[in-house]
Amino acid sequence: MKIRTRYAPSPTGKMHVGNLRSALYEFLIAKHEGGEFMLRIEDTDQERFVEGATEIIYRTLEKTGLIHDEGPDKDGGYGPYVQSERMKTGIYIKYAKELIEKGEAYYCFCDKERLASLKTEVVEGKEITVYDKHCLSLSKEEVEKNLAEGKPYVIRQNIPNEGSTTFHDELYGDITVENSELDDMILIKTDGYPTYNFANVVDDHTMNITHVVRGNEYLSSSPKYQRLYDAFGWESPVYVHLPLITDENHKKLSKRSGHSSFEDLIDQGFVTEAVVNYIALLGWSPEDNREIFSLDELIKEFDYHRISKSPAVFDIVKLRWMNGEYIKAMDFDTYYEMAKPYIDEAVKSKVDKRKLAEWVKTRIEVFPDIKELIDFVDELPEYDIEMYTHKKMKTNAESSLLVLKDILPILEEQEDFSNDALYSTLLKYVEEKGYKNGYVLWPVRTAVSGKQMTPAGATELMELFGKEETIKRIKAGIVKLEQS
Repeated sequence: MKIRTRYAPSPTGKMHVGNLRSALYEFLIAKHEGGEFMLRIEDTDQERFVEGATEIIYRTLEKTGLIHDEGPDKDGGYGPYVQSERMKTGIYIKYAKELIEKGEAYYCFCDKERLASLKTEVVEGKEITVYDKHCLSLSKEEVEKNLAEGKPYVIRQNIPNEGSTTFHDELYGDITVENSELDDMILIKTDGYPTYNFANVVDDHTMNITHVVRGNEYLSSSPKYQRLYDAFGWESPVYVHLPLITDENHKKLSKRSGHSSFEDLIDQGFVTEAVVNYIALLGWSPEDNREIFSLDELIKEFDYHRISKSPAVFDIVKLRWMNGEYIKAMDFDTYYEMAKPYIDEAVKSKVDKRKLAEWVKTRIEVFPDIKELIDFVDELPEYDIEMYTHKKMKTNAESSLLVLKDILPILEEQEDFSNDALYSTLLKYVEEKGYKNGYVLWPVRTAVSGKQMTPAGATELMELFGKEETIKRIKAGIVKLEQS
């Protein structure tokens, strides 16, 4: 049996991390076994439809490398691949009527007033109306009369009040639910559109989907799906329900977190490959403790039986670390192309920006980190003279003033302002005075940068700035120290 999985998103906005993980796992499950990965757009909920959201889905799948074998743009013989287009074929009403004929579904003509009068129950924190099967008792003649008069209706699933329903999940095993706990869910809405749940089952069967992979929030709905499969006499797919993704406080990841969607993360300077790698580990672990995987390596290693049932914590600190590892491993030209917009934003002066990029490459975790590391290049920042004091280097404000005043005329006479020449000059001064290297280099670096930490050493910064700017900054340091 060839494995066929599907990613079936609703075009309702950005692609949430949980959606992307579902797509990734569905892709990996299919590709690990040489199967097929399909894209189906589920747009039956017209009220939640967001203009441009379908394009976001295509763009994200392409950018992450989750290339579908079939979809709206790649007909594999199971189309249409957009639910609103499938609806025009009459497929959903056809199967709903088949269930009515079997006694597994029925027309419901109850108006809003009557439905509002029904009792409610709290299920998983949500208040739901429990339908009382009122219309199940309508005679065939009454139903036909109502239909002939054009009375609005929905079609409901007929779930018995007694007995139980069992389905099997690859991670959770057999799950049995009492039928009395299940409501007669709507299959076809008054506007003629199928509900998400019903369209899902019909489409998965008619499109020959073998493995259904989704979040475990759908576990509670699965008995209803199972009853539909049983009612039609169809073989059930393999169910794989994925663990919840939470934030660091173990609450469901929300849009307010600022990193809940793929586009949010890319906008924050994360690398696509790192995001995919990290999301793969949100609920799945390899046999060893390895953490860095390319997409091809994930395809080779991914075994869905190793997916955990425990909630997965989205740890932004861990993702930042992983992203930093990807940046370190990048070839320089690719890295520079991604880093340059951030450097251009932070530095307007004419300095060697490739050199700046080279300095920070191993020091950043996300690209916006660059700005803080080089924010002293255009203009010397205000800084406290306490920065001149360094116990290990045995420097203080007094010793630093002496060094800077000593070194200033030497630098004013220096013609070659290359890093090597400057380092040689300062080293010669160190030897003549009998100082330790840091005793001189620390105050010089502090004066030219105004920063506690810099991405490069004193003479490298001096080369970057050039003679005029270096002299200007050292003089400013002398004045600051003299006025303290």
